[in-house]
Amino acid sequence: MATRTASRRVKGETLHDGFLRHRGFRWLKICTVFSLVAIVAYCLVDVTPRHNGGSWLGYVLGTIGALQILWLTALGLRKRAMTRGRWSLKAWTSAHVYIGLSLIVIATLHTGFQFGLNVHTLAYALMMVVIVSGMVGVGFYATLPSALSSNREEMTQPQMIDALRSIDRQLHDAAQPLDHHLAALVRGSLEQDPFGGGLMRRLSGHYPGCATRAAQAAIRRETAYKPKLGEDPIDKVDALLVRKEAILGRVRRHLKLKAMLEVWLYIHVPVTFALIAALSAHIVSVFFYW
Repeated sequence: MATRTASRRVKGETLHDGFLRHRGFRWLKICTVFSLVAIVAYCLVDVTPRHNGGSWLGYVLGTIGALQILWLTALGLRKRAMTRGRWSLKAWTSAHVYIGLSLIVIATLHTGFQFGLNVHTLAYALMMVVIVSGMVGVGFYATLPSALSSNREEMTQPQMIDALRSIDRQLHDAAQPLDHHLAALVRGSLEQDPFGGGLMRRLSGHYPGCATRAAQAAIRRETAYKPKLGEDPIDKVDALLVRKEAILGRVRRHLKLKAMLEVWLYIHVPVTFALIAALSAHIVSVFFYW
């Protein structure tokens, strides 16, 4: 039985292997060899007076780099087609990551380490921004999904929202017997959008104007030195506010993690289009002055 369980575990780990480890790091190995070959060629080929993008090796490396960039930009289109096997989406994404990293080597060797205030260096700089933002995205996708799953505790986002609505309905009824000023605080909690504030607020995870927290603090101050005289409606409201704040915290953490998974794309995608434009200008100017 233990052997069978271990076998299932190993099989499951293989089936659910992440795109970074796809097929035993196949694309990492391929791109590492490819990069080493480029480095060796750069070291062995004698270019006078020095290596540059205009030498025959520079043109070869530049052509390879341009083709890599065009292929890398195709991932967005590739996501629309679901296939299996050698070119499954996981395989394609794995290749995307490691080919993107090898592009650092190819493009840098293509420049011959010559940089200046021109469109060529601009294209290189934009390429590095795209690659670094992609690395950030890979880091997020490698770590955040497990945090999302752990935070949700087998609840979906709609289920968490439904739980909040259920507590709000209970709060509305439980707050009826309260004094006017306390009932007004609870009403403020019910009327406020607890997730407002935009992307930066979601990323920070801080909601300083939270009406639920303010209502709970006011009720705690109200009852701190009040003697217990049997069952009090304010205790029920306090317990409901505690439950609501706990669920709010979970949903806000959920939104923060989702925002972190998405925010890198606000840099990665627009800069990719800018890179394509700069690369086009780079190629045109090279052939114009060739």
